[in-house]
Amino acid sequence: MRPPQPGPADKTLPTPDPSQVQLIRSYGPGRFLIGQREWRSAVLVTPSVTLEWPVARAEELSLDNLAPLKQAGVPTEFLVLGCGARSIFVRPDLRAAIKAEGMALEVVDTGSACRIYNVLLAEGRRVAAALIPL
Repeated sequence: MRPPQPGPADKTLPTPDPSQVQLIRSYGPGRFLIGQREWRSAVLVTPSVTLEWPVARAEELSLDNLAPLKQAGVPTEFLVLGCGARSIFVRPDLRAAIKAEGMALEVVDTGSACRIYNVLLAEGRRVAAALIPL
């Protein structure tokens, strides 16, 4: 039996160059490693920049504290909210307001949010992550 050969059936995903984008390299209790920098707070992550996010709990999510996403050079089409250890329920009116801003919203635990963000980033999607530390 011959080993499989790379080719048209190969399912290798594109890998973004970490020197060109904000790739989430690891996360753990109270911390994130994004690119080459460690963060010990909640963060907003876009492909081009990571910012400290002044939110302690996912329930504090609002359009006001997502405003830095509007200042990004490329508009966000998909926002992943990492809520900490468990996801939360986002009020329908807030979901509708986020959708009206042109963003789809995915609400998951923080570990899942980090993985989803990296996959969408590798696919070239206009993604952002709002992450609460574990």
